[in-house]
Amino acid sequence: MNAKASQKTVSLVLGSGGARGLAHIGVIQVLEEQGFQIESISGASMGALVGGIYATGKLDDYTEWVCALETFDMLRLLDVSFSGAAIFKGERIIHTLRELIGARDIEELPISFTAVATDLDRGKEVWFSRGPLFDAIRASIAFPTIFSAVDHKGRRLVDGGLSNPVPIAPTLRDITDLTIAVSLSGKGKKPGKQPVSIAEEPSRNKYHQLVVEFIDTLQKKVNGGHRDDDAGFFEVISKSIDAMQNNIARFKLAAYTPDVLIEIPKDCCTIYEFDRARELIAIGREQAEQVLEQYGQH
Repeated sequence: MNAKASQKTVSLVLGSGGARGLAHIGVIQVLEEQGFQIESISGASMGALVGGIYATGKLDDYTEWVCALETFDMLRLLDVSFSGAAIFKGERIIHTLRELIGARDIEELPISFTAVATDLDRGKEVWFSRGPLFDAIRASIAFPTIFSAVDHKGRRLVDGGLSNPVPIAPTLRDITDLTIAVSLSGKGKKPGKQPVSIAEEPSRNKYHQLVVEFIDTLQKKVNGGHRDDDAGFFEVISKSIDAMQNNIARFKLAAYTPDVLIEIPKDCCTIYEFDRARELIAIGREQAEQVLEQYGQH
């Protein structure tokens, strides 16, 4: 990376994709180390969460916290909802993060920030660039059927990844040198370089089963003890929505092409493996370094 490139200002776009979003931390670390100045952030779902926390200047605190999370720590953050519309309320995790980071309003942040959510009834994007930061993040991460939708000004809001998994549009009016987008829907790794699969690693398989069984048990209770799908409610829902978001991301990137695109392999983890924070951050660093090295050669 040459000195001229490293001084450039950046509009950073952080995509959705569950736990893969922890790779955003590694990308941001590399951008800072190479001297890029992040002046604007737009994010959907985990992209909104990581981007919003970075904009507060507390990303190091969040990184330390999430890297220390273990399986049962994560399960304790899930507050069961008995509404029938979703399995979890999603308030406990937001309360925990608000205590860790502090309550902030978006317009007071030193970096321009936009969180993207989806209007469930109209199927349209909703942009949050003002108001309480964690209210915006809560709406953006409301994964359907898993976290309750957020009621906001008469609208029911859910995960921003459903309408715009890589939200470049909010940055189009930015006056910056580069738009750098991070997609969590990159091509899977080539044969022979694929990470150890859940089925092949006993400890990972145990974690995987624990999370899935925990959520499916709750779903059975909500449905009065009945479950029609042997594959598992959460497994089917999460994989279906993830596949949909991957397809939408490709269309969005074709419509709005960023100056630099960093792609995180979509098969590097499942959407809920938050216990792999250190590994995912490392993947983000690796992918960012490779792409920025190529950029610096042009």
